[in-house]
Amino acid sequence: MSDAWTWTYLDAEGAELIGEGLVTTAFPSQSDAENWFGESWHELTDLGVDAVNLFHEGRKVYGPMSLRAAE
Repeated sequence: MSDAWTWTYLDAEGAELIGEGLVTTAFPSQSDAENWFGESWHELTDLGVDAVNLFHEGRKVYGPMSLRAAE
């Protein structure tokens, strides 16, 4: 797939999470991926996600980005 943007999910210890409820679908653009994330991050925290990484075609663009509120 060309131009695939994907998220990986991390727990509080930095281990990658996989499982039901965690979207593994590739997005066609960075904007689409980030828009989905902006609408879904609360649900991700309910699933135990502590941080995320954004990848473009297998290369990390940024992350880990914490989902915790700034203190």
